[in-house]
Order: sequence, then structure tokens, then C-alpha cells
Amino acid sequence: MDIEQKRKIESIVALVFSTLAAFAGLFWLVFILGDVIVHGIGALKLSLFFNDPVPAGMAGGGLRHAMVGQLMTTFFATLIGVPVGVLGGTFLAEYARRTKYARVISVLADIIVSVPSIVIGTFIYAIMVRPLGHFSGWAGSVALSLIMIPVVLRTTEDMLSMVPWTLREAAFALGAPYYKVIIQVVYRGAATGILTGILLSIARVAGETAPLMFTSFNNNFFSWDMSRPMASLTVTIFQYAMGPYDDWHQQAWAASFVITVFILILTLLGRFVLKWRFKQ
Repeated sequence: MDIEQKRKIESIVALVFSTLAAFAGLFWLVFILGDVIVHGIGALKLSLFFNDPVPAGMAGGGLRHAMVGQLMTTFFATLIGVPVGVLGGTFLAEYARRTKYARVISVLADIIVSVPSIVIGTFIYAIMVRPLGHFSGWAGSVALSLIMIPVVLRTTEDMLSMVPWTLREAAFALGAPYYKVIIQVVYRGAATGILTGILLSIARVAGETAPLMFTSFNNNFFSWDMSRPMASLTVTIFQYAMGPYDDWHQQAWAASFVITVFILILTLLGRFVLKWRFKQ
């Protein structure tokens, strides 16, 4: 067997194993999504969106309180985490480019990404919940934002670093200051990647349960007050799935379907905005 035939065999073997691995991943993805869709659509009702919970053991009720709480907590977490992550990534890619300081922060960000979310939840519990003496929606938003920041930061840094330096030099030659070069040239070239990182961070925190159990806890009543315990879909899904009532199980499936559709709509909306605004 000559070298060329050996390389062809190795290439075919690698292709077969790669294809099998891809189909194995797709199988479980389709299986999980299919299970959520089948059970979720069957349990989906209008009352789920407009009614609050009824006493335990009684049929009916809805999850309006949890949906509003989830939206508020995620919205404020995004307001905190995305600007910090984008600005931090911009600093590392532009102002601290190829410095030891930037490498250290990048490594720390990678470490934080892999830290279990429950650890972040206990950390926020120690610095926000315990000193104040009560749970709060703000603590939940801060915990989720800490999960978002390293994801957005590393994605922004990587995407900005991929923009050719010659584009910056061309803008400098026209007399543009550095901040305008970053905003009007560099951000435009890396917009797709940055938005993808933002959407990934939102998708990750939208399904987090552990940090919210230590921070915003939960609330069985409808509330707009972020300074008090706040309901969330993820914690409610956990409680209802572990509960003994069939009606709770159906509402948990429906809530899982709602979160899945929310992430899908958010992703499609982000792609549409990119196509409309940046023609990408």
C-alpha cells in the first residue's frame, strides 16, 4: 500500500466517524426538541399566559407571574452583561492587544465560562442576598449577567481580532479618531459574530435555574417589584416537574416549549436586524 492509498483510507475513516458523530448529536437534538414540542403544544393554553397560579392540587391557573418575572430578570441581566462584555472585549482586542494583561483576562474569562452556574448563584447570595436579608430580582439579574459577561467578552474579543488591521489603517489615513474607527469600521465588520455571542449568552441564561434559586428564589404571586423575590419560568418548571400533580407537569412542559420558542424568535429577530442594518 502506497502513501496515497493510505491517506485516502485515513481520510475516508475520518469522514465516516465525523459524519456519525454529527448525526449522533443531531439525533439527540431533534429528540429533545421533538419531545418538548409534542408535550408542550399539547399543554399550551391561553390561560397559561394570562392567569396566575391556583392553589396546589387544583386544576387550571397559569404562569403569567413566572413569564413576566423571567422576562424582567433576563432583560435587566442583558442590560448589565452585554455592555460590560462588549466594552471589555473591545478593550482587550483594541487597546490591550497582544499584551500580557489581555491574555490573563482572556484566560480568566474562559475559566469563568466553565464555572458551574450554581457557584455564581452562591457567590451573589453571599454578597447581595445575605447582607440585605432577602432574595430579590436584582440579585437574580446580577447573577445571570455574570454568566453572560465572559461569553460576550470572549466572543467580542475574538471577532474584533479577526477584523484585518489594514481596515483600521485605512480609516486612520482618512483622519478618523480611534473611537470612530472602532464604532464605524471594526464593529461593523464584526457585527455578526458579536450578535451571535450576545444571542448565545441570552440563550444560556434563559435556561438557568440554579443561580436563580439562590438569588431571586421564586414567588407564587404576580409582582413587578425587582427588589423582592421574583418568579421565573425556569425555577417554576423545576418545582412543577418535581411536583406530584399532573396539571403541574403539563404546565412545566408548556413553559419549556415557551422558552424554546422565545430563543428561536430571538435568534431569527437578531438575524433579521443584521440583514436589514448591516446587509450581512
